[in-house]
Amino acid sequence: MSTQVSTESALSDEVKEFLRQFKEKDGSYKYVEQIDHMLPKDSTYIVVDYNDLVSNSTIESRFNENPDEILDAFARAIKEILQERFPQYAEKIKDEIRARIINFPIQRSLRQINAEIINKMTSVSGMVVRSSEIKPLAKEIIYKCSVGHKTPMILLRGLSVNSPTKCSDPKCTQREFRIDPESSRFIDFQILRLQELPEDLPPGQLPHYVDVSIKQDLVDNARPGDRIILTGTVRIEQDQIASVRSTSGFYRLRIDGNNIEFLGGRGKKSSRKTEREEVSPEEEKIIKSLSTNPDIYDRLVDSFAPHIHGHSIIKEAILLLVVGSTQRLLQDGTKIRGDINIFLVGDPGTAKSEMLKFCARIAPRGLYTSGRGSTAAGLTAAVVRDKTGIMMLEAGAVVLGDQGLVCIDEFDKMKPEDRSALHEVMEQQSASIAKGGIVATLNARTSILAAANPMYGKYDPFKNITENVNLPIPLLTRFDLIFVVRDIPSKERDTKIAKHIINLHSPSGIETRSLIDVDILTKYLAYAKRIEPVLTKDAEERILEYYMKMRNVESEEMITVTPRQLEGLIRLATARARLLMKDQVEAEDAERAIFLIESMLRDAGVDVNTGKVDLGVLQGRPRSEVSKMQLFMDVLKSLEGENKMAVEERLFIKELVKSGKFTEDEARSYLKRMLREASIYESKPGHYNRV
Repeated sequence: MSTQVSTESALSDEVKEFLRQFKEKDGSYKYVEQIDHMLPKDSTYIVVDYNDLVSNSTIESRFNENPDEILDAFARAIKEILQERFPQYAEKIKDEIRARIINFPIQRSLRQINAEIINKMTSVSGMVVRSSEIKPLAKEIIYKCSVGHKTPMILLRGLSVNSPTKCSDPKCTQREFRIDPESSRFIDFQILRLQELPEDLPPGQLPHYVDVSIKQDLVDNARPGDRIILTGTVRIEQDQIASVRSTSGFYRLRIDGNNIEFLGGRGKKSSRKTEREEVSPEEEKIIKSLSTNPDIYDRLVDSFAPHIHGHSIIKEAILLLVVGSTQRLLQDGTKIRGDINIFLVGDPGTAKSEMLKFCARIAPRGLYTSGRGSTAAGLTAAVVRDKTGIMMLEAGAVVLGDQGLVCIDEFDKMKPEDRSALHEVMEQQSASIAKGGIVATLNARTSILAAANPMYGKYDPFKNITENVNLPIPLLTRFDLIFVVRDIPSKERDTKIAKHIINLHSPSGIETRSLIDVDILTKYLAYAKRIEPVLTKDAEERILEYYMKMRNVESEEMITVTPRQLEGLIRLATARARLLMKDQVEAEDAERAIFLIESMLRDAGVDVNTGKVDLGVLQGRPRSEVSKMQLFMDVLKSLEGENKMAVEERLFIKELVKSGKFTEDEARSYLKRMLREASIYESKPGHYNRV
């Protein structure tokens, strides 16, 4: 026994020596300073960089042999150094002290965690998919017998404590014990589930996951949706099998967390960044030099999905969506949405999904999902029951994509009740859930890029957009931009597209001289998201002037744009200024935003009956329809008279034609339509009444 004690204390001394002696390049004693700062920061741990341990081979080799022993030695050494400086504080936190290891070199993927490395330390990267509530875990339980003798039981590893069989007092013969919670010691404890990162998935495999137990101040550090690197010791726990009475021979792997580092934006909880990687100074130089280029805007648009020919307006709009506008916080706590939503509807084979996929790939935080097979719970949040019977929240796609974007393909194939989950996300930017005793509102500050096919396969230009797309009207109005992608045969365009596609299949590929590299493009967009441009007077005037002009189009009480479109204009203009890395939104940005809205109106906002621009089309009934319907009902009402007579069809149609708004055929088809919509009914054959 004495040899073990001596090696333990020898190890502690070795560690203590290392902590005291280690000097940074600039001459500062890094670890001594960290220990000095423990009291003011009220922290119970110091962070040890593994790269510094390389200088001390004894300690380093111990890490690979027996990580628990060396971590205990670290805890003792830190406590001893702390005792010399702040004895009271050291006494107060003596059981909590520990070292956290960063930059651990042995990185494994989740698939490589197997029986070989039980009780060894490892470091693994993954995405947190769910986290349990925080529970107290007993570190030391004091049992009392009926006479009052105390018997302590200490939990060393694992999660189970044995109850004592005999009392600590040798003379006492009591066999009944009860727990004394006041003098027992508990720590915070939480279970996370870590899942493989999508980019690490081998082809044709399902993502693996592993449960991680997190203790003390690591608790609640990583939330669902975070990408982390976890350093910890691999443990086993017994698997209970319901049918087998005896102890089962099956065990489950679990990782005991020692430290969590965030992938991308390594930092505290408060300063989390949405970047996939931090932008290094060299990259910053490249980005700055790119942004000063006069033709940068066109180059950015060309670099977006270069394998798709044409569609430059849509590409430009998607780039603006990735960068987004600034979210404004008003003094009363109201938020004004800064995210842009775009909807693409169009013929099959116009590369809609391809653009969505590319967008999810280059966005600093992007998710791609398809409508068929996405449920409301999968998009917002689900409440799941844990194996311990606890209800847990599991984040869905729009919550994981918070401060990024979510691409939803096949938007029309979703079930209506699932689609309605997006109403709140798109305008209020949050996802609320009340289920199983959990009432929560989660942040979902995401931009949504959706794509759908028209109802009849191809887009019918003689019908309004609401008749072409099987979507509820309130959802359509929440999109800032709606693009109709039509596949119209034209000889020269078709030749260009065909050549482009054939080039893609030839060995030389795309001409990439002026294109920006995909990685740099991601960094550029991430960098642009930091800029907060402000509106200039010129831009304000341009936007206002356009808005007032649109509100007043040949007014026959014709409302064309709503304040939503005004906000959309401001968002688009700000996003364009951001993309060009300007601090101010200038008149040209406003002009471009107006151009984008105009091009949307030319496609989707034209009332096919009159050929005029009318946003009523997106809001259900265009103005022309509303006035016709009004007239139709008025004529019927006047013919019915006071005592609701049944109106003969022939007479009714004659009156309608007289009004000058209907031809005879139109009147007949309108009559049939109103019957279908149940606005009128046939009271006796050939006679009609209002419902």
